[in-house]
Amino acid sequence: MEQIYLDYNASTPIASEVKDAMRPFLEEYYGNPSALHFAGTYNKQAIENARMQVSRLINATPNEITFTSGGSEANNHVLKGIFESYANKGTHIITTRIEHPAILNPCHYLEKHGAKVTYLEVDQYGRVDLHAVEEAITNETILISIMHANNEVGTIQPIHEIGQIARKHGVLFHTDASQSVGKVPLDVNSLQVDFLTIAGHKMYAPKGVGALYIREGIKIEPLIHGAGHESGRRAGTENVLLIVGLGKACELAEYYQAEVVQVRNLRDYFWNQLQSLPNVKVSLNGHPDSRLPNTLNVNFEGRVGQEILDRLPQIAASTGSACHAGSVNLSPVLKAMGVEELIGMGAVRFSLGKYTTKEEIDQVIELLNTI
Repeated sequence: MEQIYLDYNASTPIASEVKDAMRPFLEEYYGNPSALHFAGTYNKQAIENARMQVSRLINATPNEITFTSGGSEANNHVLKGIFESYANKGTHIITTRIEHPAILNPCHYLEKHGAKVTYLEVDQYGRVDLHAVEEAITNETILISIMHANNEVGTIQPIHEIGQIARKHGVLFHTDASQSVGKVPLDVNSLQVDFLTIAGHKMYAPKGVGALYIREGIKIEPLIHGAGHESGRRAGTENVLLIVGLGKACELAEYYQAEVVQVRNLRDYFWNQLQSLPNVKVSLNGHPDSRLPNTLNVNFEGRVGQEILDRLPQIAASTGSACHAGSVNLSPVLKAMGVEELIGMGAVRFSLGKYTTKEEIDQVIELLNTI
């Protein structure tokens, strides 16, 4: 059988349209975008076009978009930049226990430098309690950072409601939307966020590029200091090749909703087939409804998820986050959700994408039947 890729939450293929958009910047356009001559001007225009494409996808303005090397840099920029810029107001940050390491580890770092961090619990579906968010706010709270959708189980948080709470108390609000952008519609104004993280390789763009939405008027210390690139918000000569790719991917995502419906239907078909497997009980992790349309995290109860994948080397999937792949320890996300260890040890995350076919899903079910 052919190899089957079901790990789109870890990384997506680069869309053919994205490759086509990038190709001229590999072969022909090589100027520094800061240069004032013709070789620089064209590249500068390409960056600004990409900025417009990104901003349009999330209903922001182009000047609110800063290009980064990916989601981790964007998250670090918000957490460390706000901690430095608002030190005179307070040192308290609110987040959750199920955030990506690109949030949790910067928080641990900041704690060594005087930050006070509240790590909110989640319920059995991975959702944070709105009352708990509001109760955690103090006079020293400077930032709330809660992911839009969890990378392991796909649960979507009530970001709009959290945004309302943050506005009510005058606290800045950041959401890591790395897994959400391109999969569900996002509007930064409706969500009422001040910062939003985008990662290119989660949405059919290359690895090594991302973007950070910073609401107009907010002052934040740069993470990388140097020359005045990106309106002084992120030093370093822009990677035009990758930025163009991200812009094109965002443009494509505007028209991806029909494909999203197809992916959701295929995921639901997959879930129904998994429940019919003989000699094993299969249970779902994550919210049954408020969940990314492509994500299916299940427990093969009484089994070990990694051992299942080891016996099916032609299938690319994950035992949780890609950052924990290869570990047979209970995922910190599942642990925070209260999943019993003997059940959660059998967890496997299947994440589908626009290139996944029904034939591939049927092959996976057939392979699972054999073991």
